[in-house]
Amino acid sequence: MIKRKSDKVLFYVFAVVFITAIGFPFFWQLTNSFKLEKEIFDIKWFPSAFTLDNYRAAFSRQPLLGFLLNSLIIAGSSTILSMILGTMTAYALARTPIKGKKIVLLVILSISLLPPIVIVSPIYNIMRSIHLLNSYWGLIIVNTLFCTTTSVWFMYPYFQSVPAEMEDAASIDGASPFQSFLLVITPMVVPGIFTVGILAFIQAWNEYLFALVMNPVKFKTVTVGLKMYEADNYIPWGPLMAASVVIVIPLITVVLILQKRIIGGLMSGGLKE
Repeated sequence: MIKRKSDKVLFYVFAVVFITAIGFPFFWQLTNSFKLEKEIFDIKWFPSAFTLDNYRAAFSRQPLLGFLLNSLIIAGSSTILSMILGTMTAYALARTPIKGKKIVLLVILSISLLPPIVIVSPIYNIMRSIHLLNSYWGLIIVNTLFCTTTSVWFMYPYFQSVPAEMEDAASIDGASPFQSFLLVITPMVVPGIFTVGILAFIQAWNEYLFALVMNPVKFKTVTVGLKMYEADNYIPWGPLMAASVVIVIPLITVVLILQKRIIGGLMSGGLKE
């Protein structure tokens, strides 16, 4: 009994320390976004007088709404495409008795593990040759590539856990293989698909390197847009903090609203064999 209580105390202490370490940077960023610029580096938890000047400057100095729209289009399109391609690829690998399946999975995994800086140059040259620089589609294709690799690895155990008898029963009822996949199997793995979509959206929303290299002129995303606030010899910390809060809030809101589905999908996928 005493051991259980001590374990419980240790768990809560660790949880508090972990949450504080993770949440403090955002708390500091949020409070500083309401401070006067001269107070930002003062050792104060809260501003002496709350001001919205930093938020006004964040939207007036740079087209922040345009950055948000670009990120929404690119991240949203990449998420949808990666969910479709990743789900279909994972299903095919889980159900098709082909030789070298493990090698294919390892190749897919190796792509997701590659540091972006290693392949940014060849991808840039490819996109330039097909005239997709400074466009939505260039970044959508790149983000879809990386998000799909994650989707395949995440969804593969889900499809392996679904009994093959489900397809057999559907085929007896006259369903084609695609109909079996779409109408019978897919509804059974919806938690995994949903979780993959959220993770893919966050990954695409936060992508920086390819957005910086491929779209330096048009269609800047929020991660690249933040850099535009910097001047040659001056960094406007107040507007920069405010813009950062505006950019992060949509992701935090989505995660807080959908946290049960995300955790449920992760736990369900981890428990399947």
